[in-house]
Amino acid sequence: MCQHQPPCPTAESADRESARLMAHHPEQGWSLLCNGVLLFEDTGELLPDGSVIAPHRPLGAEQVMTAA
Repeated sequence: MCQHQPPCPTAESADRESARLMAHHPEQGWSLLCNGVLLFEDTGELLPDGSVIAPHRPLGAEQVMTAA
């Protein structure tokens, strides 16, 4: 799918979110990456094979301190 050099990470790669943006629709809360991944505003993902990656927002400093 990707025509960039060097090629973007595949949808199966751990760094898949670093692929280039192909379409960006912030008003709808999603972006399409070059590797076919739909990246959602809440950090969830939909992979080209239909697999879902649940939202994975990093813990903020306040949450980390409260959890300790």
